Amino acid sequence: MATTTTDESEHTETESGLELRRIALYGALLALVGAYLSPLYSGLTTAFKTQEAYRNTSPLQPPLEGFTIDPWVTAGSELAFAMVNSFAMVIPAAVLSALFGSLTAYGLTKVDWRGQVFVLVLFLAAVFIPYQAVLVPLRQFWSMIGLSQLHPRGELVELTITHIAYGIPICTILFRSYYQTLDSELIEAARLDGASLARIYRKIVLPLSLPMFAVTLIYQFTQVWNDFLFALVLLSNRSNYVVTLELNALAGSMATDYSVQMAGAFIAALPTILVYILFGEQFAKGQTL
Repeated sequence: MATTTTDESEHTETESGLELRRIALYGALLALVGAYLSPLYSGLTTAFKTQEAYRNTSPLQPPLEGFTIDPWVTAGSELAFAMVNSFAMVIPAAVLSALFGSLTAYGLTKVDWRGQVFVLVLFLAAVFIPYQAVLVPLRQFWSMIGLSQLHPRGELVELTITHIAYGIPICTILFRSYYQTLDSELIEAARLDGASLARIYRKIVLPLSLPMFAVTLIYQFTQVWNDFLFALVLLSNRSNYVVTLELNALAGSMATDYSVQMAGAFIAALPTILVYILFGEQFAKGQTL
C-alpha cells in the first residue's frame, strides 16, 4: 500500500514537471514569435498614421489618433506602374527559367552523353556566383547588345533575360534532384516502344514534374520580384522601373514620409504573399518529394 502511494506521488511529480516544462517552452516560443512579428506590427501601424501621429507616438502604439489611409493611396498610385513592370518581367522570367531548368535537368539525368558531368559541375558553380561578381561584365554585355537603344522597353527585356539566365542553374539543380527519384524503368519502356526523347519528356516527365514546377516557380517568382541589384544596374529610364526601384524612390532626397514607405513596402510584398498562400500546398508537396 505504501509502495503504491509512493509510485502515485512520483507519477504526479513527473507530470507536474512535464507540465511546467511545456509551459516554459510555449512561453519561450510565444516570446520569439512576438519578437519576430513586432517589426511587422510596427510597420503596419506606421502605415496607418499621419506624419504628426508618427512623430508623437510610439511605433508600437495603435493608430487610435491620426488614423488615415492616405499613405496607402499615395503609395499605391506611386507604385502602380512599377508593379505592372514587375509582373511583365517576373512572369516570363520565372516560367522560362523553370522550363529551361527542367529541360536541362532531363538531359543531365535521363540521357547518357559524354561530358555531362563537366556540364553539371558548371551549373553547380553557377549557382554560387554572387550577383556582385557579374555586375560589371553584365553591364558591358548589354551595352554592346544595345537592346535599350532599339526600343524604349529594351531595358526591361534585358533585365528579364538576365533573370532567366541567372535562374536556370538553380532550377536545373532542383529538377535534377527530383528526376533522380523518377522510375527509370518507365522511361526505358517508353524508349523500347520507340518514343523519342522529346516525346518521353512531353508525355511522361513533364506531367510528373508539376510539383517541382510549383517549387521552382514560387522560388523564382520571389527571387526575381524582390531583386534590387540587377534592376539598379540595368534600369535607368524611370518608365521601366520595377517595384523595388520605385519603392526605394519613395524615400525621397530631402524628407522621408515613413507612413508612405511602410504602406509601399506592404503593397510591394503583397504579390509574393499571395503566391505562397495560393500555391503553398503544391510548394509543400514538391519539397517533400
